[in-house]
Amino acid sequence: MSEPKGRVVTLDTKGDAVKIDDWLLEILVCPKCHSPVRVDEEASELVCTGADCGLAYPVRDDIPVMLVDEARDPAKG
Repeated sequence: MSEPKGRVVTLDTKGDAVKIDDWLLEILVCPKCHSPVRVDEEASELVCTGADCGLAYPVRDDIPVMLVDEARDPAKG
């Protein structure tokens, strides 16, 4: 049995590599506007690709936290 393939996103605060499976990245969407998300490797976040949204969702312990209340709005600085 083969192991699922993942993508190394970045190092978390403990220095461990954060991994998100490719199949999961393909199905995740922004819960606010339903646009696809992209990986921001430097910030360890998944960022909405929607032109009017752009929320950044954290990845903690290899788990994307896809909650609007937990998201950072880069437009607000």
